[in-house]
Amino acid sequence: MAGHSKWANIQHRKGRQDKLRSKLFSKLAKEITVAAKMGDPDPDKNPRLRLAVKEAKSQSVPKDVIDRAIKKSQGGDAENYDEIRYEGYGPGGVAVIVETMTDNKNRTASTVRSTFSKNGGNLGETGSVGFMFDRKGQVMYPASVGDADTVMMAAIEAGAEDCESSEDGHVIICADTDLNTVATALEAELGESESTKLIWQPTTTTELDLDGMTKLMKLIDALEDDDDVQTVTANFEASDEVMNQL
Repeated sequence: MAGHSKWANIQHRKGRQDKLRSKLFSKLAKEITVAAKMGDPDPDKNPRLRLAVKEAKSQSVPKDVIDRAIKKSQGGDAENYDEIRYEGYGPGGVAVIVETMTDNKNRTASTVRSTFSKNGGNLGETGSVGFMFDRKGQVMYPASVGDADTVMMAAIEAGAEDCESSEDGHVIICADTDLNTVATALEAELGESESTKLIWQPTTTTELDLDGMTKLMKLIDALEDDDDVQTVTANFEASDEVMNQL
């Protein structure tokens, strides 16, 4: 999991940047609309929607934005989004998974492909890097909720598979199908989480130096800047020294 907590911390740090805030809100709202349209508009009866709303709240998305996104799913004018996953290699041979929601497949495919090629990567076929990741559930808590032992015990009792604690916080990992159950149990024990979502957890990582990390972050930033892109995950590994210089 070593590379993963670093990845989570980068996402966390980047997530607080104002320039990404409005984009993040619209991406979370899109996920809420799609989840509500695919299932029940009541979060209590729709696990995917419940998780989407929970994640939106943890990122301080206003309640009226969340309600509007759910309402939009019930209207006849709600866009139809296709969920498409792209896989490829970034600078230094790092495996990258890009998850998108789009109302125009051709536009998204073209943009993602050109973003990879302009930033030292190349788009592969579906499945070309997916085998290097496991689909998992991830729940994040701030360090202030308790010490490592307390959180580890809560995670075990909730049915989680792993828990990694550091001064940056606690990252709890569970099976993807158990995320709703584990998150609910943790909430009863530890309170509201900072983040609850499905992730791609690398099973193998690629070590990058500062130059490689700088190039990779440029690719990730360019991909995340696309309104059709929901999430970007990469299987990099980097030393603390390199991470601190980014």
